[in-house]
Amino acid sequence: MRDNRKTITVIMLNAILMGLGWSVWTSLFNNFAVEEIGVQAAQIGLIQSVREVPGLLGILVGMLALVLVEIRIAGLSLVMLGAGVLLTSVVRDVSGLIGATLLLSVGFHFFYPSNVSALLLTQERDEAPKTLGRMNSFQAVATVVGSVAIFVALDAWGYRPLLRVAGLVVVVGGLALLPFGTQRRAAREGGRRKVLRRRYWLYYALKFNGGSRRNIFRTFAVFLLVQQYQVSAQTVTLLYLINSFLGVYLHQAFGKIVARHGERRVLAFSYALLVPIFLGYAFVPLLQPLATPAFQTPPLGVGGLTLFPAMDATPALMILLGLFVADMVMMGFSIALDSYLQKIAETPADITPSVAMGQSFDHIAAVTMPLAGGAIWAAVGAQYTFAVGVVIALVSLGLTHFMRVEGQAGGVCAEGDMIATPPTWAPTQNPSQGCGD
Repeated sequence: MRDNRKTITVIMLNAILMGLGWSVWTSLFNNFAVEEIGVQAAQIGLIQSVREVPGLLGILVGMLALVLVEIRIAGLSLVMLGAGVLLTSVVRDVSGLIGATLLLSVGFHFFYPSNVSALLLTQERDEAPKTLGRMNSFQAVATVVGSVAIFVALDAWGYRPLLRVAGLVVVVGGLALLPFGTQRRAAREGGRRKVLRRRYWLYYALKFNGGSRRNIFRTFAVFLLVQQYQVSAQTVTLLYLINSFLGVYLHQAFGKIVARHGERRVLAFSYALLVPIFLGYAFVPLLQPLATPAFQTPPLGVGGLTLFPAMDATPALMILLGLFVADMVMMGFSIALDSYLQKIAETPADITPSVAMGQSFDHIAAVTMPLAGGAIWAAVGAQYTFAVGVVIALVSLGLTHFMRVEGQAGGVCAEGDMIATPPTWAPTQNPSQGCGD
């Protein structure tokens, strides 16, 4: 039990360091690339394409797990991410920026499946959702800290010193954590299985749908706000910061909700809520009564320092901004998919390759859906792009009907719940106490 606590502590600290390094890099990258390197639009597109490639290579994480336990892969991936941030601070041309971005991206995309898998292999099944929520909450705290650090230090330090400090913190912290944390023997028994298995088709499908709806919304919701309502970069940044502040509390709450009500009900609820969010983006801009009256939001400041200037707004815009935050908050329920995989996994050896393949399916959607959504937008209009999001949400809602997992300990069986035999490896409470989701 003491080893488990130590491992969970390392997993949490790894997640905090990753959140800090990633938030600083993503916040500064575009401005750094343009102002320091002189990157042009076409080159930015190339760099961002390169950044997504490692996300498609989930099979490599499963192969690494043949020789390294997951927590070691996560630690090494964290060091790679920090090295990528550090290298970014010293590059002077586009080729160097591409190399630094690729290194960072490998670390980032290998970190998620390995760190989550380490957690799922360490935690009891009824505690895993709560711990996943707690980990996401800590990452949200790290994102807030990174944002505040940029706000406080950027003018005084500049891009390169700030990136250098962030990279060093992540590299040194990652190296310091590498010797600590072990995984119990049961987590490494059973041998490694093939990466893609039909048993987990539903997990893959929901991961693909999740990537599709996320990239449709993140790409085209922001585009709509900027194009039609002239929303500034400061406003978009503030929306993400609001999401991070909310996530500090809500991610932990989501973990408890999943543990209490089960994955099937929680995911069905979240997919159902996505429908009005996408419908809002499809139709609110078309409703003329919401286009007036125009008004100005008050500025936000501390003392004599203006953090957020006044903004021209309409009822339609305020609704869309609220829906944007709601969509980001709803993404916190994605932890239910990972805890669902833990419950249906036939053997511990299936978890890491399955999580990695889920990430690959997510990134296939990340590559294809923005292209498809853009083509639909250009051909027939913005509302039809968001209508695709409605369809994806409804399909995902329908797929939750096929989820079959063992119930939560202490739960009450309701009519229509689906009960399945739990994996023999998974630690659990008395099966008679649980009911299916």
